[in-house]
Amino acid sequence: MSSASTESPDLSTFYEYYDNYNDAPKPCSKESVRRFSASFLPVLYSLVFLVGLTGNILVIVVLFKYKRLKSMTDVYLLNLAISDLLFVLSLPFWSYFMLDQWVFGTPWCKIISWIYLVGFYSGIFFIMLMSIDRYLAIVRAVFSLKARTAFHGLITSLVIWLVAFLASVPELVFRESFNEHNYTTCKLRYPGNFTTWKLFSTLEINILGLLIPFIVMTFCYSMIIKTLVHCRNEKKNKAVKMIFAVMIVFFCFWTPYNIVIFLQLLETTGVIRDCQVSTNLDYAFQVTEILGLFHCCLNPVIYFFMGEKFKKYLKMLFKNWHLPGYVCKWCGVHITYHTESTSSFHTQSTGDQDAL
Repeated sequence: MSSASTESPDLSTFYEYYDNYNDAPKPCSKESVRRFSASFLPVLYSLVFLVGLTGNILVIVVLFKYKRLKSMTDVYLLNLAISDLLFVLSLPFWSYFMLDQWVFGTPWCKIISWIYLVGFYSGIFFIMLMSIDRYLAIVRAVFSLKARTAFHGLITSLVIWLVAFLASVPELVFRESFNEHNYTTCKLRYPGNFTTWKLFSTLEINILGLLIPFIVMTFCYSMIIKTLVHCRNEKKNKAVKMIFAVMIVFFCFWTPYNIVIFLQLLETTGVIRDCQVSTNLDYAFQVTEILGLFHCCLNPVIYFFMGEKFKKYLKMLFKNWHLPGYVCKWCGVHITYHTESTSSFHTQSTGDQDAL
């Protein structure tokens, strides 16, 4: 590494809080933050890993076994589940890192960091695509008959993955594992001016991870609600509630994180200089990141477990696996189905037939 390289001296994007306590200038010691992260984050990471892994694997199994990827919605749901799986599969590595130090070497340091960020971006992008999909199905129902095909879903999904890969390239290029103060770490080492790279990284996350999805989802769901309000349908209220749930959960779980990393950018640029404020931001970063991580566990609930057809498919799956009856009841799939009812996310007036 050349002398021109700049090591990340503060809390950088995502799991960087563990990297920076040895770098904190005295007397602003952040050892308490490091102890906090070592005590609580591995447990929370493990919880997110188990719940997210189980829920999203169930989603993938149901899609392949019963849905057969016949529509654009199915394609997006599959890709969303894959995104969340990528996201959670990196967590065991970070859990171990919190407890000890990075022992997996530079190649895995780059790969795991890249997978984490690819899962982050792609998951948000597919939620945005699903908003557009709902908009087409409900507001542009006639046009959607030709546009909302599995083929078009595949093409747009490939574009989304390409964008997510490219947005995460800095992790592959700049992330390194090296020894620092007798401690092996895995963090970003930017060439040249660190502040410039930090500015770019933070704005990239704020714009791609919050601002653009916010604009797109707000437009789509406002038009959907406007259409449903003028549509006489007994399932209208249920559909509106689902729409609000999607928006509220997404922004409640990710907006705090984006605010905190923006405030940390102000700290990096020297706008915030108070040691106590800096320490509080470190704590806030950990809490808001965990909040965002839990969102990937809720995606199966939002897009599937509240849908009538998925409950039926899940019940069939559990029966095929010969699981005890109380398991099905615990999962809320003990409902008797008389017809192929549409999902609460759809209305019959839209002509949309790919309900969950």
